[in-house]
Amino acid sequence: MINNKQRIKYFPYLDKIQTPEQAALLIKNKDVLGVSGFTKAGDSKTVLPQFAKRALHEDLKVTVLSGASLGYDTDADLAKNGALYKRMPFQADPTLRKSINSHEVLYVDQHLGQTADMLQKIDKFKINIAIIEAVSITDEGFIVPTTSVGNSPIFADNADQIIIEINTTFPESLAGIHDVKLLKKQPNREIIPVLESDSRIGDPYIRIDPNKVVAIVFTEVPDSPAVIADPDEKTTAISNHILKFLEKEVEAGRLTESLLPLQAGIGKTANAILSGFTNSKFKNLTMYSEVLQDSTFELFDSGKLLFASASSITVTESCSNKIFSNFEKYKEKLLLRPQNISNAAEVISRLGVIGINTAIEVDIYGNVNSTHIAGTKMMNGIGGSGDFARNGYLSIFACPSISKEGRISHVVPMVAHTDHTEHDVDILVTEQGLADLRGLAPVERARLIIENCVHPDYKDQLLTYFEEAYALGGQTPHILEKAFSWHIMLKDKGTMKVEELVDNLL
Repeated sequence: MINNKQRIKYFPYLDKIQTPEQAALLIKNKDVLGVSGFTKAGDSKTVLPQFAKRALHEDLKVTVLSGASLGYDTDADLAKNGALYKRMPFQADPTLRKSINSHEVLYVDQHLGQTADMLQKIDKFKINIAIIEAVSITDEGFIVPTTSVGNSPIFADNADQIIIEINTTFPESLAGIHDVKLLKKQPNREIIPVLESDSRIGDPYIRIDPNKVVAIVFTEVPDSPAVIADPDEKTTAISNHILKFLEKEVEAGRLTESLLPLQAGIGKTANAILSGFTNSKFKNLTMYSEVLQDSTFELFDSGKLLFASASSITVTESCSNKIFSNFEKYKEKLLLRPQNISNAAEVISRLGVIGINTAIEVDIYGNVNSTHIAGTKMMNGIGGSGDFARNGYLSIFACPSISKEGRISHVVPMVAHTDHTEHDVDILVTEQGLADLRGLAPVERARLIIENCVHPDYKDQLLTYFEEAYALGGQTPHILEKAFSWHIMLKDKGTMKVEELVDNLL
């Protein structure tokens, strides 16, 4: 503990050191909690799990706000122990997902760049306790975060009380990679002066009122490691289509070999797409994103990437070991920001970010469903994809053309839930090909998507639908009686493929 205490430079906090069990007792029924953590990085690893254990034996329900998803089984334990009343703005846990879809937990799916604004505009979500992970405490009592910033600054500012978890797993050399600025309340907010990915505009710590701090807890639990599958045939093909498209943009003089700052969502497809840049013709790349995955550090190691700005570092265990055992190699190439700045429309538009995100399904006109299975069951949430799709230089959405042994087509007549309208989607890509939708009317988009992106097993079926709809007229032709027939067939018959149903009847 002597060495641990050295991480606290503000001595009045030494009298507030508690066990996780003691700190968890500070949380009361019906509290609103603002907890650090963004895609499993920098989250509460002791106090919130201890509260979940309390809820197993006590009648407790709280509202939990975070940056994005929490690590380990924290969300799962909170859900199965009945501790959650409401959760926002993002989650990625199967147990919590089940509780959301069965109406046991209320879920607010929100653009990740907008949570801080909501807290400043309305008092409905006044934070009772903020639980923030830190690598150390400054002389002034301010918080030096670990691997994410997320919504921690606004939570700490809004909260009545603050619990700080000091995680000694991370080296104190993390200090310096954070760029924290608390934006003024709308309207008449100040300009966010981020002019390049590496622009510094704030402090390397989170300013707080030391009088709010009610407990200091020590932990030595590392971040929950990301699980990312290796690129496969489909994700590699998607990556190659995007790289070829960008090469053509360079040839046409619309981009340079350095492109513009890149953003990519979380997960296997996004990680594989970014990994593809390692062996590409592009150089001196930059990132302005939400999350830095394994592929970010592959690009650093290859010499392709110069600088990366985001809100968190979410990597596999092997990548984490590589980074933090040799952190000085990467430290000057990274910045972690609050997510209302990493996802700020103003900055994304100014920098001209190239947004690359994934979809559950897309339709023939370019509408994208990122969140709901069959239109009703929540998967994870919209995350930050909308922030980048609406405001970036290029909005690219990727998904496989088929799955489940071909029983599901991910290109359908009409998406069963719309997260991103056709107006915010520039490029659609599957392993079959890429459709550049810029400047195209709806009927032009439909023909191009069917030709380039649809799996051969579904191409005739989708073309038949479109031609029948087109014959009826309309700017965006649809047959309402048949628009969701593919989803209904899947629910009732287990497949979207008409030929398969006919073969079964025969």
